[in-house]
Amino acid sequence: MHAVAAPERASASMKTVHVDLGDRSYPIYIGAGLLNHGELLRKHIPGKRVLIVTNETIAPLYLERCRKALLEGGQLQVDDVILPDGEEYKSLEVLEKVWDKALECRMDRGTTFLALGGGVVGDMTGFAAACYQRGVHFVQVPTTVMSQVDSSVGGKTGVNHPLGKNMIGAFYQPRVVLVDTDTLASLPDRELASGISEVVKYGLIRDAPFFEWLEANMERLLERDPGAIAYAVERSCINKAEVVAADERESSEGVRATLNLGHTFGHAIETGTGYGVWLHGEAVAAGTVMAADLSYRLGWIDKSLYDRIVSLLTRARLPTLPPASMTADQFRSLMAVDKKVLAGKLRLILLRGALGNCVVTGDFDPAKLDETLNHFCAKSAASA
Repeated sequence: MHAVAAPERASASMKTVHVDLGDRSYPIYIGAGLLNHGELLRKHIPGKRVLIVTNETIAPLYLERCRKALLEGGQLQVDDVILPDGEEYKSLEVLEKVWDKALECRMDRGTTFLALGGGVVGDMTGFAAACYQRGVHFVQVPTTVMSQVDSSVGGKTGVNHPLGKNMIGAFYQPRVVLVDTDTLASLPDRELASGISEVVKYGLIRDAPFFEWLEANMERLLERDPGAIAYAVERSCINKAEVVAADERESSEGVRATLNLGHTFGHAIETGTGYGVWLHGEAVAAGTVMAADLSYRLGWIDKSLYDRIVSLLTRARLPTLPPASMTADQFRSLMAVDKKVLAGKLRLILLRGALGNCVVTGDFDPAKLDETLNHFCAKSAASA
């Protein structure tokens, strides 16, 4: 089944969320049909040259619409580069295609790199922008739930390494994020569910009323109800913007690491199975359940909260067990190569207390982590 582009229409009601980072602050525009409002992009592009970076899936759907939005003012020269689609292509080797195109086109330091696509395109384009001539302008036009609610906001950019996910990268903020929620109409169901895992995360770590809203509205999200989608994207972006403003570079004592709930387990799954076999959000969903299980074993949350998490992720059509191929030893080895390891000590984001509360800590009983890993790997193998 081929994806079909979302119909063109004007935005009925645009929302704006501000990411407050002093002189590097920027807006997130959220609404339906925003790709038809090119001025929202053009006013944040200071130079004359734009390089659109997209992939083979998104290019046939939205590249010409994005190009038209940029060219309408008559001031910009627009080129593009189309990358292969998939997490397995999130590598330095593929990234060089962006720099190759920029150099072939003689692009200077006034150029803007525009990411049109999901999280992989956004992460790679941002890193390419951070490095090209030591830094050019960067704009995000995310087209998946995952990128709209999480990866396009906050300036984390990079590529994967065979030994670890997102290990090569930089913090590099965009000048603007334009979220056209109509682009989600062309998103496959599996990608939609993957992105919802990051939405659930915000409710668990800091926004209990949002988690309760998700419990009441999950089916509306899966049915792509425009009102529900718009609310979930806006609420997620508000949460992400607040965290990034408080701790842009994920300091050891800061709050930004809390956004990685489930990610240490999840990144191990992605690396262990091979990038692209499991979608990022699928791995994070299973990882979130594992983190919740460890939190419960430590006596930090009630069983009722653990059950609510499993129930909501199951309703979202997301996995709640790791892949049957993974062993506890494999998890331990891969989790040791994690950006949250500090002075040789593994730190995890765990839930503690009532819904909406979490901690970043290395101060937990390692025997309990072993219990969690052994339990989930055995359960997954038995169900295979």
